[in-house]
Amino acid sequence: MSSANNEYDGIVVPGGPPQTLTTRLLTITKLAVGEMNNNTYLLQSRATGDTLLIDAANEAERILELCDGQLDKIVTTHCHADHWLALAEVAEATGATTYAPAPEIPEIHPTIDIALSDADVIDIGVTHLEVRFVTGHRASYLDHISTSAVLVFRDPDGSSHVFAGDCLFPGGLGNTCDDAAAFQHLFADVNDKLFETLPDNTRIYPGHGPDTTIGAERPSLTDWQSRGW
Repeated sequence: MSSANNEYDGIVVPGGPPQTLTTRLLTITKLAVGEMNNNTYLLQSRATGDTLLIDAANEAERILELCDGQLDKIVTTHCHADHWLALAEVAEATGATTYAPAPEIPEIHPTIDIALSDADVIDIGVTHLEVRFVTGHRASYLDHISTSAVLVFRDPDGSSHVFAGDCLFPGGLGNTCDDAAAFQHLFADVNDKLFETLPDNTRIYPGHGPDTTIGAERPSLTDWQSRGW
């Protein structure tokens, strides 16, 4: 681990500086953008220099500054507009290949290059990100529930990392707009695909706000299920 990790606490604010965490295979840089305090994540392979951005959410100029105007891939986790407002500008400026979950693509603009399926793998140089579809998050302006691409990275240093979009946050799951069926679906997917398969030291990088870990949230699962949000 690099000394930069001593300063990483996962708390970034719009207009403020990014933070970087270094694993054996990747550097992970977190930046907050826009009025909705969206997180955008720049992942770079330490072996090859290849880059991948998760959610070009807003403030294209700041994102392009973050990546020095060079990107290989951009993943949009789900179709809610606050997660792709800068996508067209960043993709055009960098020539990056764009990815999104297949069910979400009709609601994302511009056109996505590659449609993701559950269990796909995205490479960043020699590093692999596992795609896990998690369904249930909702936005009030859309009739359907979203199928999010949650990205899982396991590093040889023993750490695990989850880029969760709006599915999992400190203190609970993403918004389901009081839709009980959507909540149950989201709860089941998050439990089965994250809590049941990943160790407690797994770091969760959400679409908004500070990070958390699987271990920090695990004791609250029963309470979340009981309250229904």
